[in-house]
Amino acid sequence: MVRRKRRYRRLRIVVIGGGTGLPVILRGLKKFPVDITAIVTVADDGGSSGRLRNDMQMPPPGDIRNVLVALADTEPLLEKVLQYRFKNGEGLAGHTLGNLLIAAMNDLTGGFTRGIKELSRVLAVRGRVLPASEQDVVLIAEMMDGTIVRGESQIPKAGKTIRRVFLDPPDPQPLEEALHAIAEADGIVVGPGSLYTSILPNLLVKGMADAIRASQAKKIYICNVMTQPGETDDYTASDHIAAIHRHVGERFFDVAIVNNELPPPSIQKQYAEKGAIPVLPDTERIRQLGCEVIADNLLLYRSVLRHNASRISRHIIRLLRDRVYQRHGM
Repeated sequence: MVRRKRRYRRLRIVVIGGGTGLPVILRGLKKFPVDITAIVTVADDGGSSGRLRNDMQMPPPGDIRNVLVALADTEPLLEKVLQYRFKNGEGLAGHTLGNLLIAAMNDLTGGFTRGIKELSRVLAVRGRVLPASEQDVVLIAEMMDGTIVRGESQIPKAGKTIRRVFLDPPDPQPLEEALHAIAEADGIVVGPGSLYTSILPNLLVKGMADAIRASQAKKIYICNVMTQPGETDDYTASDHIAAIHRHVGERFFDVAIVNNELPPPSIQKQYAEKGAIPVLPDTERIRQLGCEVIADNLLLYRSVLRHNASRISRHIIRLLRDRVYQRHGM
């Protein structure tokens, strides 16, 4: 009897987020034979991104820059150059070279998305990088005491419990290319990243959550390993998912990938001094919210705690290959 060898086709994966979490996962996934589309938040209003946003009337480039660097097939020195932040110079101090390059490409090509595509080609980026929207959007939070805080960079500083976040304008137009990628995906990965300021701004773009829900893709949420002061104080893993449900509706994810390993006491102490504690993996409640749970040691420690991108990527690939086989009877 001759066994037919399974032929793997390239999995189509959409990864949604921003901040420092999204690039970590992308560095892991790009090592596999997959087609990656990264959909990136454009709500940042602080630092170099905020200045360029105001001065150049363009979407903020910072999160886009970090994703481009993560997916680029570049020499380590070029990565350092793109991430270099000027320390001196009137009007130049505080800007990263990568942000300035994106601003230049925006001007040269006549469009933000077009500029990203051209820069992606120059940097040999392994995948597509798309903004969630090309519109100028502002993130707003309503706190539990009813106060309103305007601006992504200001929300964590308020020191209050967040009830909900929303966008101004309330219905920014999504990028059609992003919606198409979601519709054609085998897997949609959300997170890790700042829950209210990196994850939800993407899902609140008009039609984005509906497109994700309608997609036949497996929807995977990667939970943060530590709480974030001013955003998710004392949140468990299920609290993160429940907050997303409050904004976009219940049973949004098929699978939640959560960390089940505590950092060493010395590292916990280091984070506790900044008001952060480990996110507890309350797996039973996560299942009650409609999610399959994968709990594993996801910690990787260098100068700060990060997700183990290699281990998470292997979980994602296994989940999606199983899904594709079941769908196509392979």
